[in-house]
Amino acid sequence: MTRLKALELHGFKSFADRTRFEFHSGVTAIVGPNGSGKSNVVDAIKWVLGEQSVRSLRGKEMTDVIFAGAAGRRPLNSAETTLIFDNTARELSLANDEVRIGRRVYRSGESEYLINGEVCRLRDIRELFSGTGAATEAYSVIEQGRVDKLLVSSGKERRGVFEEAAGITKFRTRRAEALRRLERTEQNRQRLADIVGEVASRLETVLRQAARAKRWRVLSERLKRCRLAAASHDLTGVDAELIQFEQERAQLATACHEARESLAA
Repeated sequence: MTRLKALELHGFKSFADRTRFEFHSGVTAIVGPNGSGKSNVVDAIKWVLGEQSVRSLRGKEMTDVIFAGAAGRRPLNSAETTLIFDNTARELSLANDEVRIGRRVYRSGESEYLINGEVCRLRDIRELFSGTGAATEAYSVIEQGRVDKLLVSSGKERRGVFEEAAGITKFRTRRAEALRRLERTEQNRQRLADIVGEVASRLETVLRQAARAKRWRVLSERLKRCRLAAASHDLTGVDAELIQFEQERAQLATACHEARESLAA
């Protein structure tokens, strides 16, 4: 069974120094006077699991979780929280005996999630813990006022907690994702159908234009051959006339030569 082994905090709310909480088998209790930061431990667990409500974290904006400074201590520029789970039973879909889930935020407002030190998406973390009870709204995190809220909540809200405990939520989430994909696929299919209809309406016109273009190409080739044949015929006629003129010129030249000889005699 997946077990929470430790919680590491650095710069989160009142934990300016790097702090590690060890959770051994059995019951682990954190006690202390008011204002010692007990609720900050719960906030840190919720925050690293993807809590997005700043109000739930008792702040005005997400950067309020960063240590704001104290007497003799400068404020920090970032806050980081890491949950360490024992995964020897492989209930989490990772081939590691120990799984580290982290979240980091900077003064600039930039933030990132990490799984075993690798940057990931919040969606990856939620899918990893889906059906395990480790979630911000799951039964595994019951903070102050949560018990009263569950007692006065509707049957539908309590049912969600029981389904999470029974591991049903994971399959509901997958079903909802599959339905969203089907809806997107149906929308894409409808767009493709519209495109096909539009293309089909233009297809007949395009086919006629293609037939005309093909006929024009055939006739153009035929016209070219006819022009070449006519030019060849004309050239043959010109060559014949040229030969005839050459013969006549030779005859006239011979007659002129004979006439000159007669004249000289």
